[in-house]
Amino acid sequence: MSSDKEKSLSHTAIPISRHETSQIPPSSKSKFFFLFTKEFFFILLWGQFISLCCTGSIVIVTALTINHHISLPATLSFFMYTTLTLIYTPITIYKNGIRAYLRMLKIRGWKYFLLAFVDVEANYFGIKAYAYTSILSTILLDAWSIPVCVILSILFLRVKYHWSQYLGVGICLAGIGVLIEADFKSGKDMYYAVDPIKGDILCLISATFFGISNVIEEYYVRKRPAYEVLGQMGFWGMIISGIHVAILERSELTNAAWTGPSISLAISFVVTTIMVYVGLPLLLRLSSATFFNLSFLTSDFYTLIFSWFLFKTVMHVLYPLAAVCTILGLLVFYIYPATQPVIKCDDEDSIEYVVSDEETAATNTSESVRALNRSL
Repeated sequence: MSSDKEKSLSHTAIPISRHETSQIPPSSKSKFFFLFTKEFFFILLWGQFISLCCTGSIVIVTALTINHHISLPATLSFFMYTTLTLIYTPITIYKNGIRAYLRMLKIRGWKYFLLAFVDVEANYFGIKAYAYTSILSTILLDAWSIPVCVILSILFLRVKYHWSQYLGVGICLAGIGVLIEADFKSGKDMYYAVDPIKGDILCLISATFFGISNVIEEYYVRKRPAYEVLGQMGFWGMIISGIHVAILERSELTNAAWTGPSISLAISFVVTTIMVYVGLPLLLRLSSATFFNLSFLTSDFYTLIFSWFLFKTVMHVLYPLAAVCTILGLLVFYIYPATQPVIKCDDEDSIEYVVSDEETAATNTSESVRALNRSL
């Protein structure tokens, strides 16, 4: 009797909500099954969209620094977090009511404060690092967020990775090696740095904070509605970055020569960064923080494309190879989807995400998109 029950359960998708189940379609048991589903292509393209938005924010900050001599990372972050607050805090209050909102602040406010603190510091130290260290160091040290995500996901989210996942991570990092080799051959000064030790420390701190922030955010967007998480990240991030501005950038902000073009760039930075924050919860629910950090590696290639069009930078022949390595690593990473953390949501219409094999990954992903639309 028990064996029959187990056999029947093995052919049924694990429910993503308390009111939904979906039947696994009869299909091949190939380990490459998920790679040929529209769900995987959605995840892949969504990750690249977020990576492209990240690239846009990096290019905008670079243009502000080089062309307008404005370097105000805390100020830009303050406006970004303020925008998140103005969008998602009213949504949270509208959906749950003011009493439930105040109760949420009392119970979970300190947890969201820690998430926002880590996120703010990751952004701040990351932008600051570019002013001190070399290009080579930033490329290598930014990749440190990947092992941080893997280790934290194993320790705290209890994610179990298949050996193919580790291979995919290795291939993605090999793409970074190809990128560095291309920079060497193109004659770029990869070693120049104003203060390499200080810059490398800042870059390591930033990458570590980014890894921690992504894993914590993955936990909360699986456990709580996305609008609540984004609203709280914006609320506490606005306060923390505002303190940064008052302490660290008050004089620079006063002396900054704001013009029409520089204001337009600042607004563009806020818009592109908001797109990253709004799109990230969906990617974290359908994949993982590790997959996001792997997807982000392609931003180096996108940055080169922008530089090629905007600043007439010469593209080395190895750059496309580096991009291909990164995409190949993402494909290998999803040959055998990792076990998702089993995190029960707190609200009644909550969603649970459990991926047991390739086929349940494909089925649950399509159902997860619909369930996520309801929770947003």
